[in-house]
Amino acid sequence: MNIDQTINESFAPISAKAFDIILYSVPIAGQDVKLLLVWLAAVALGFTLYFGFINVRLFGHAIDIVRGKFDKKDEEGHINSFQALMASMSGTVGLGNIAGVAVAVSLGGPGAVLWMIILGFFSMSTKFVEVALGVKYRKRYDFGEGRYRVAGGPMYYLKSAFDHYNIPYLGRGMAIVFALCCIIGAIGGGMMFQSNQAFQQIYNVTGGADGFLEGRAWMFGCALAIMVGVVVVGGIKSIASVASRLVPLMAGLYFVAALYVIVTHVDNVPAALGSIWDGAFNMQAGIGGLLGTILVGFQRAAFSNESGLGTAAIVYSATRGHDHIRQGIASMLGPFIDTICVCTLTALMILISGAYDPSAQMEGVELTSRALAQGASWLPTFLAVIIFLFAYSTMITFAYVSGKALAFVFGQSLFVDKAYKLIYCLFAIIGCSANLNHLIDFTDAAFLSMAIPNLIGLMLLAPVVKGDLKAYLADMKSQKSE
Repeated sequence: MNIDQTINESFAPISAKAFDIILYSVPIAGQDVKLLLVWLAAVALGFTLYFGFINVRLFGHAIDIVRGKFDKKDEEGHINSFQALMASMSGTVGLGNIAGVAVAVSLGGPGAVLWMIILGFFSMSTKFVEVALGVKYRKRYDFGEGRYRVAGGPMYYLKSAFDHYNIPYLGRGMAIVFALCCIIGAIGGGMMFQSNQAFQQIYNVTGGADGFLEGRAWMFGCALAIMVGVVVVGGIKSIASVASRLVPLMAGLYFVAALYVIVTHVDNVPAALGSIWDGAFNMQAGIGGLLGTILVGFQRAAFSNESGLGTAAIVYSATRGHDHIRQGIASMLGPFIDTICVCTLTALMILISGAYDPSAQMEGVELTSRALAQGASWLPTFLAVIIFLFAYSTMITFAYVSGKALAFVFGQSLFVDKAYKLIYCLFAIIGCSANLNHLIDFTDAAFLSMAIPNLIGLMLLAPVVKGDLKAYLADMKSQKSE
């Protein structure tokens, strides 16, 4: 075996075991129903009802916040609301929406897309709660001479949640569990999956099995590790600066390319929309078939927008200002853009182009690439550039997210931070060499493991957020009346 095959064979059993433990399932109607996905969906729906459809009634206000209407440069923090949204979305908008949608369609059929969108809609409320809590319970660490860091996220509000109920030791334990899950999740989904799909697309457009990269995935991984390392040493300001430029550019370019394919196949749009709707409620395969479609959609949506996983709360904790409710409201735009807008666009492009083959095995970015090729032969090369940049922005964001989790466990040590970032970057080599089937299982397990402790904290502190939201809305109303 060559180096790539050796790495892949060593990784396979780890992936399978992680998937079986985290995504524990029970058989229902012939389908393995993953209990964690049911919990994520139930919490998203519950929060939407509990907060009175905040994802709808404060949507316009969220746009005002992100465009800087309420920004104040002299407030504590490192980045503004727009930069926080872009940094957070650099970990969600991208391969979760490009390769992830392709995986959903190839596994669950067109109907899985509608269930992705539905969960994305309700997940806007979950995102609001976790980001609001992340900013509310964040901590400031001073290093002298005016230098300081702010840090927050589930590690901090989990401890506060159990302190609130006079169980401090359990809170500290749950916070550490989340931090460890976050580190593993960032390595799996933030680095390995991203590097794998970036390599796959570059591999395809450079000749595939006949190209230079055949058997040399590890070399590509080494180069990627160096590129990520160059940015992540600069911290959140450097990462947010890169993300705030890359994400809008990448999203805009991808939208234009996808819309071009859709416009050139516009006659197929009604049939594609029909297949999504019919597939979402199709009972030809019985209840089990319908349930399978729903589960695939939910699983890919969870990976797409990360609501309930707590990662966005870590990024938003670096924003300027102390108004946690305002930042929570702004964060709702994340799931809307990445899961509702980008996923729908990708799905339509795949379905109307004729690239989708129901009899084919699971595919990721290769399927999206074939769909783009139906618009123009050069678009797969264009996609390779976009995917590389998407993957790159995600990798640098998750270096920061997991670094904060590491600091919570081991303390604010500059040496530990730099050593971890080096190790994190090296996982690009394993990601490029691993098989997608193995990597998907490990990525989902690693990512979704964060939801277990995080959802507990969100449910315990939801009444606190509701009280704060009520006060925030009352203050808004009084300011308007003045």
